[in-house]
Amino acid sequence: MSLTSHRDPIIRVENLTKSYDGLMAVNGLSFDVFENEIFGLLGPNGAGKTTTLEIMETLRPKTGGEVWIDGLSIDRDAARIKRLIGVQLQQSGYYPNLTLTEILTLFADFHGVRVSPKDLLDQVDLGSRARSKYDHLSGGQKQRFSICTTLVHQPKLIFLDEPSTGLDPKARRELWELIFKVRDAGCTVVITTHYMDEAEVLCDRVAIVNEGRRVALDAPSTLIDQLVATGYERPVQMRSATLEDVFLSLTGHPLGGPDV
Repeated sequence: MSLTSHRDPIIRVENLTKSYDGLMAVNGLSFDVFENEIFGLLGPNGAGKTTTLEIMETLRPKTGGEVWIDGLSIDRDAARIKRLIGVQLQQSGYYPNLTLTEILTLFADFHGVRVSPKDLLDQVDLGSRARSKYDHLSGGQKQRFSICTTLVHQPKLIFLDEPSTGLDPKARRELWELIFKVRDAGCTVVITTHYMDEAEVLCDRVAIVNEGRRVALDAPSTLIDQLVATGYERPVQMRSATLEDVFLSLTGHPLGGPDV
């Protein structure tokens, strides 16, 4: 994993809280995200991951604490922050009867920028589907297109909320490759997930959140090494590959068929 000591934080969260009718969904959460890293918020459903993400995106008001995005306060600079970030929309956020080219052109108009939809689609391996309608895409293609829409205005960082939920193994791996590609192009990525294997593969660092509180923060490999150092052993020794890997290697596609 890459070192972060020489980087400047692009996100700073200090003692963040969010309550709903007295229930603390986020309870004193603090962490930094460094430029050009993939940072994961991990936790079970209801841990406060999505709420935290929406606060950072300026989509939901906080109860207390402070959040800065690239040195800007979410309380005072929300409009400027929106120009710096890309936010993954859920599927219901797209017009089902428009082509991918038309949707990207519409997003560009929203941001006041000019783009080449074909070039953007090529970046996510969807150039051949430029004239397709969103509803005609497979699950994996829809998720790649969702990330494509976040890149329209060349943001400094993007937020992805459970991006691989519901995808088959092949589509998940293709999505991971795309996220690495986005990071390697200079963009910071913040991702929420409850898939531990996904976080271990993708993330430079992770914050593990439970009941709205941060319970750990470090590189996945460091957290694993710390656990092993306590004498912990898994009840069953895991092999270096799984049957899923065998099937993908032999056929090139998951049990559900190729991602078309």
